[in-house]
Parts: sequence; C-alpha cells; structure tokens
Amino acid sequence: MRLGVIDIGSNTVHLLVMDARPGARPVPQASHKTTVRLMRYLRPDGAISPEGVAALCQAVEDAAAVGREHGVDGTMALATSAVREARNGAEVLAELERRAGVPIEVLGGSEEAELTFLAARRWYGWGAGRLLLLDIGGGSLEIATGLDESPDVALSVPLGAGRMTKEFLPDDPPRTQDVERLRKHVRTVLADAVGPVRSAPTPDHVVATSKTFRSLARLAGLPRQVLGTGERWRMRQDHLADWQPRLARLASSDRTVLPGIGVNRALQIVAGAVVAQEAMRALGVEEVEICPWALREGAILQRLDRL
Repeated sequence: MRLGVIDIGSNTVHLLVMDARPGARPVPQASHKTTVRLMRYLRPDGAISPEGVAALCQAVEDAAAVGREHGVDGTMALATSAVREARNGAEVLAELERRAGVPIEVLGGSEEAELTFLAARRWYGWGAGRLLLLDIGGGSLEIATGLDESPDVALSVPLGAGRMTKEFLPDDPPRTQDVERLRKHVRTVLADAVGPVRSAPTPDHVVATSKTFRSLARLAGLPRQVLGTGERWRMRQDHLADWQPRLARLASSDRTVLPGIGVNRALQIVAGAVVAQEAMRALGVEEVEICPWALREGAILQRLDRL
C-alpha cells in the first residue's frame, strides 16, 4: 500500500509518500516540501492574511498533485498549531480541504506529541526502555515521555522557532537584549509546564526530532553513530550553549554557509537554539539523540494500526 501524508505545519507544507503494510517498516518513496513560514502572514488580530491563505492553498494543491503522480492509494492531511490557532482557521481549513481533495485532521498539541512519540518508539523499539521526546516545530514545542507506545505525559507549549522569532527577534541579526528577553520568556513558560515530565521516571533515552534539532546537531559537529539501520546524531547541551551565541552574531544570510543550516531554516535557527537549550536545561537533559522519524511517520503508523 502506498500512503501519502500532507503535513500542514507552521513552516512548511510537506508531503511524504511511503510504501507501507501492517507489521512492516514504512519505506519512503517520495518527499515534496514547500516553505511557507506561516507566522509571517499572521495579522495582529491572529488571522492568516489573504497572501498567507493563497500560499498555503498553492502548497497544499501542489502536494496533492505530487501524491497523485506517485500513485498513492490514500492520502492523509494533518494541520498543526499555526492553522489550528488562527482566528480564521475554520475558513482556511475548508478551502485547504477542497484543494487537497481529502479531509484535514486538525491535531491538538498533545496529539502532535503522541503521534511523534509513537514514531520514535517504533524507530527505537521496545528494548530502548523509557523515552523522553522533544520536538520543536514552527509554532510549538512538543514534549512526551513514556515506556509504551502511548506516552504517560504528552504536552505542547507555544514555543515554536517561527513563533518565537516573530515575537521576540525582529532584527537580523538579533539584538543581544532581545535574545535574552526570549530566553527569559522560554524559561518562564517551561517552568510552569514541565512539572509532570520532571516527575516521571528517568528516561533511558532522550530523543529529539524535527528539522530544528537535526540542523543544530549537524552544526555542533558531533560524531555520527551508526546503530542498526540509521545514523544517529547526538548533541550535548554544552555544545548547544557554545553555538547559540555564535549564531546570534551572524545575519541569516551568513548562517547558510554553516553545516546543517539551509536557507529556509537560517532566519529562525537562533530562536530554535534558545528553545532547545532551555528545554534541555529545564528537563535536566545533558544530551539528546536525533531520531529521523517524527509526526508524519507517526501518522502513517497509526493509520496502519487502524487497518
């Protein structure tokens, strides 16, 4: 069975096509991504501007067309925090469903965390023991922990890299005082949010997903470890603390020459680094392992489980 997932996120509209069957590992066949950076289209009243709606619609229409070109047997479409929270989200979703040709499932923050945790659990396997998961998106940070396929704790906080860049770092490169203001905000939000996670048993593996974490891990230049069928990057909090000020001193155009920092990630990588560092600090985490599977893979795995 060939399945497609259209992930309508805060930064990108991303189609993933995978060959999958119950009991087998999904095999990627195609990927198509359009960078939208939806946060820049949010009006002061919280609505998505007409230009933003047009960009989203075109990206979703393109993704659906690529899925048909690759002969998908079925397509799922997911919308996450930015569309979910927009003042005109209901009207935008209705138009996006028309362009996609399929219903769009609007995920709550905890559902995002649960699906991403499912993907990480399947990637690592039962033998990995208890997992603690961190995922930085454009609009939110997801955290989950547990021993089974469903986490004991799953939460979402509005600390996405795109959202924090828009709200706290208007200049390029950002001013030092703005970075520190962002840091204080992140610490305050996390102090109120992570209590249930801190109270959970100590994890055997701390796992980070998302493009932000992968970019930061590549930038840190830590050795890759080949375990099983995949490459595992590891990133320590002290390496991240060393790199974050360096990134903040560079303009976004200059960050693109660094390993792991593409054009589409360069503008918001400073905010992402601050959120990553403060999340690790708040949770008492010294090192994270980068997991290649995340929300889209979790959605496909859940779909297979239901068949």
